[in-house]
Amino acid sequence: MNHVIGYERSEKAYLVGIKIHGNRDPFNIEDSLGELQQLARTSGVEVVGRTYQHLRQPHPATYIGSGKVAEIREAVLERDAETVIFDDELNPGQQKNLEAMLGGDIKVIDRTALILDIFARHAASREGQIQVELAQYEYRLPRLTRLWTHLIRQAGGRAGGEAGGVGLRGPGETQLETDRRLIQKKIASLKKELEEVRLHRRQHRMRRKKRELSVIALVGYTNAGKSSLLNALSTAEVKVEDKLFATLDPTTRRLRLPGGRIVLVTDTVGFIKKLPHHLVAAFRATLEGIAEADLLLQVADISHPTAKAQLAVTEDVLREQGVSDKPKLIVWNKIDRLDGRGTGAHTDYSGLLAVSARTGEGLDRLLIRIEEVLNRELIEVRAEIPYSEGALLHDVYTSGYVHHKTYGPNGTLIAALVPVLMAARLVPYRIGSEAGV
Repeated sequence: MNHVIGYERSEKAYLVGIKIHGNRDPFNIEDSLGELQQLARTSGVEVVGRTYQHLRQPHPATYIGSGKVAEIREAVLERDAETVIFDDELNPGQQKNLEAMLGGDIKVIDRTALILDIFARHAASREGQIQVELAQYEYRLPRLTRLWTHLIRQAGGRAGGEAGGVGLRGPGETQLETDRRLIQKKIASLKKELEEVRLHRRQHRMRRKKRELSVIALVGYTNAGKSSLLNALSTAEVKVEDKLFATLDPTTRRLRLPGGRIVLVTDTVGFIKKLPHHLVAAFRATLEGIAEADLLLQVADISHPTAKAQLAVTEDVLREQGVSDKPKLIVWNKIDRLDGRGTGAHTDYSGLLAVSARTGEGLDRLLIRIEEVLNRELIEVRAEIPYSEGALLHDVYTSGYVHHKTYGPNGTLIAALVPVLMAARLVPYRIGSEAGV
């Protein structure tokens, strides 16, 4: 895995953002920079300062004003920082200009590069690594002139320009085109490999559908506690850390509901404000699981001061994925962290579906609500299943509820609530009420 940015734990960084006049973003600038600081720390960077500028819109050439750039350079030198991290994605021109103005010894990166680095560090499965690597290369492609600094040296300071000198202009241009073609070829190869992963996932989901197991997808802002909730509900052992994007690879576990029905619960990658479009596109294979889920559990951290804004971000991502109309339950997690002094999104959660994945409080009520929602899609059937079809009877018990059963001379007579596809499988064995079930 090639990282866009290679950090050492001792690296020091200075954070920069802008506050746009009239912006209705639910996150204020301090919240946004606070989250950027969390991201930096997750990547092992020490944040030594931060600042922002009031603007009507980002400066097209430098993101911030030239006077602010000079002020930042002084602050960076004073604090002995090596890196300046900007809170929005910089276009290649802005990044190049900022590097020139701040000085070649100061590294300039943006929120997107930082998130890509974190994803690269945390992707454990081959699928996750492919998705992150694809996003990295797509981020790199328009930045070739900045990343491939050997071209500038090769062309006498102006790669491919008039001042290259005899024998230097052509090779410089050729090298740049070669680099571009290599990355494009790598992107095409990764997309092909990812398409194979998508096909494998689709086949896996089809096998699950044949077993008629309903699927629940955990969605929400990063670090809202989705993995902790999966562990608490299903006794899984998914990695849990108090960090942003601690887990990237989707994990699916079986869960038995109070009535005995078995369902599948899938943890998904966390969302975040200003989620890079490269990542959204690359993680399409993973996000498809959300589209095919029967129920979404939208997990929110009730103790977080910007929980409602985080919830709005999640809603926006679900809308962009075309799944906002799916059956959904909002689960307010981490009630054990509320201190009763007004911190967090709510202090009175009596009317909410509120839980603590850590202590288990509220989980029984959550399971009952999950069962109620999923049961709305079940169909009442009466059938006589031959004794030779024991596997079919087992599937009925697994995917639905058998509320009456008797044994007849030719098979097991049942009255049950089952999913639609299971009802179709039972058509050859359906009977009427006169059978005495």
